[in-house]
Amino acid sequence: METTEKVYKRYTILRVSGRIDAETAPSLEKQINKVFSKGQYHLVADLGGVDYISSAGLRVLVSALKKVRRYNRGDVRLAALSARLKEAFQLVGFNKLFQIFGDAEDAAGSF
Repeated sequence: METTEKVYKRYTILRVSGRIDAETAPSLEKQINKVFSKGQYHLVADLGGVDYISSAGLRVLVSALKKVRRYNRGDVRLAALSARLKEAFQLVGFNKLFQIFGDAEDAAGSF
């Protein structure tokens, strides 16, 4: 898994690629927490390059969402999910938790 971060004034876009599984989820969590530690609580997770996400990866995203909503009035928005990931998110009901957008720009514009 690889991540790249692009910081803007009102939000940060975190582009993720590769597999998010039990082995890589802790790295993703550290990257997300690093964004939050900078005082940026509006996060767009661009998952366009993700070909697989396990329950560990889903847990990291939900944990981040809960954290920013509870303490900082922020939000985590998802972008560019493949058909396979969209199906997985719908299957577990996360499409009701997260706002999901076709691309990172649309997600960022929603803040």
